[in-house]
Amino acid sequence: MSNKEALRELQVRLAQRLQAVREQPREAGWLAVECAGVGLLLPLAQAGEIHAERVLTQVPHAAEWMVGVANLRGHLHTVVDLAGFLRLREQVPAPAAAAQLVVLNTTLHVNCALRVDRLLGLRDPSMLERRPDDPAVQRPAFAGVVWLDKAGRRWQELSLAAMAEDPRFLDVAAA
Repeated sequence: MSNKEALRELQVRLAQRLQAVREQPREAGWLAVECAGVGLLLPLAQAGEIHAERVLTQVPHAAEWMVGVANLRGHLHTVVDLAGFLRLREQVPAPAAAAQLVVLNTTLHVNCALRVDRLLGLRDPSMLERRPDDPAVQRPAFAGVVWLDKAGRRWQELSLAAMAEDPRFLDVAAA
C-alpha cells in the first residue's frame, strides 16, 4: 500500500470517527495532532473538516505563520501554520506529504484552517491524566489544560474558540 493510500484511509477513518462523535455528544473529546514534535489537543466541537495539504496561494505582507489561502470546498480559508503561530519552530517548513489542514468549525465564524504536521487520532479524558498547572509558566489564554497519556506523552489542550479571538491570531499582517 502506498503512503498516499494509507494517508487517505487514515483521513477517511478520522472523518468517520469525527462524524460519529458529533452524532453522540459526550463530555469532552479532542483531535490529537502533532506540530514540531509537540502533542496538541484540539476540541472536537471546535474543529471542522480535515483536508490534505495542498498548494496554497501566497499572501504578500502576511505574518510568516500565515502560509497562504486555500479553496476548501468552494470557500476561501486563510491557512495558519500552527507550529509557527505557537512559536514551536522558527521557520515555516515547505509543504509536507503528511501535513494536514484542520478547518476551524464554522460556528467560530473564522474562515481558517490550521496546518498541522500530523494527525494522531482522537483522544478523550479517559485516555489521559490531567497535570497540575504550573503558575510559573506563562501561557496564552487559549492554552488549556496539560494532559499526560499512558505512554507518558505530554499533550497541550488548545481552545480554538479562544485562539480565534486572540489579537495576535487576528493580526495577520507582517511585523
